[in-house]
Amino acid sequence: MTFTKTTEQASKYEHLEKMSVHELLSNINQEDKTVPYAVEKALPQIEALIPQIVEKLKLGGRLFYIGAGTSGRLGVVDASECPPTFGVPFDLVNGIIAGGDTAIRRAVENAEDSTTNAWIDLQNHNINSNDVVIGIAASGTTPYVISGLESCNKNNIVTGCITCNAGSPLALTAQFPIEVVVGPEFVTGSSRMKAGTAQKLVLNMISTASMIQLGKVRGNKMVDMQLSNIKLVDRGVKMIMDEISVSYDEASELLKKYGSVRNAVDNYKK
Repeated sequence: MTFTKTTEQASKYEHLEKMSVHELLSNINQEDKTVPYAVEKALPQIEALIPQIVEKLKLGGRLFYIGAGTSGRLGVVDASECPPTFGVPFDLVNGIIAGGDTAIRRAVENAEDSTTNAWIDLQNHNINSNDVVIGIAASGTTPYVISGLESCNKNNIVTGCITCNAGSPLALTAQFPIEVVVGPEFVTGSSRMKAGTAQKLVLNMISTASMIQLGKVRGNKMVDMQLSNIKLVDRGVKMIMDEISVSYDEASELLKKYGSVRNAVDNYKK
């Protein structure tokens, strides 16, 4: 298979500095419109990975994302949003970025080039064969991510990946590769743009579909969400009102008593 780094090919746009703001925005928007179609082509690959995740999580395993730069940050974001959205433990979905937490805010020199640190980082979380590890790398060539999946494969750990280049070394390493080929970026090589958007869309699908499969959503409502601020408490109260036809005050008392929308509704119906 021939591997081409399509996210770094020359853009069809030249002399961006000569464009007006309107032209810049219109052209970026035109490029962004192509991303969902690229994701759609990868749906069979995404569908193949999710049952693997659900099976392992039901066995007490965990989901890990590993990546560098933008890809790593996107994994951290998706992982950090699972506990408040779905009420799951903070260590169920984990985002690991090359260079550690410092790299979330600023680049850590050469962190993505390590061929040993990903496995060390995973071992710090007591990684085991009940877990699933998804490597995220737009180019599909990041040594940190590839080496991490290679070590997981050797240790009987399910591996997946999200990349934006077809036939990349990362896709060939992962047991369940997801290839979302978005093509060259508006700014050549700036994979935080279309590639980053594509990765975010796929991460949304993976975590949301997995949590629904695990019963963390009822109807289309986040019945296990953490009630961490006034807005979310109000949302929880209104969910209860929709489910069991009580007043706002009654729903508020039920939520306060039972601590979650699910528990409030289930105990009221008993």
